[in-house]
Amino acid sequence: MGHGVRPTAEVGCSDDGRQIVKTIAVVAALSAALGLTACMEVEQASSTPKMGKYQGKPDTRPWDNTPLAYESAKWAKGDKATWENQIRNRQLGQHEHKRIYQ
Repeated sequence: MGHGVRPTAEVGCSDDGRQIVKTIAVVAALSAALGLTACMEVEQASSTPKMGKYQGKPDTRPWDNTPLAYESAKWAKGDKATWENQIRNRQLGQHEHKRIYQ
């Protein structure tokens, strides 16, 4: 067209376009490699597992635990009946009809 918008071959055009394409290809390849390594699953066992054995902390009965401090000790440690009463009262406090019409 001759308006000087695009440089022509006579002006001295370099290979900047090819260099940009190579840079984009390298960045894309590296990001794909990093993305695939992020999907790899790593073994998380801290020691050799014992087949058929529970590896976690042993559970205790809920009424054998000490009561929380902010609940003002509404049940005694080791007493199943007081623990059940405290759980029952807590559930009644969460029941909408029982709470509203008290």
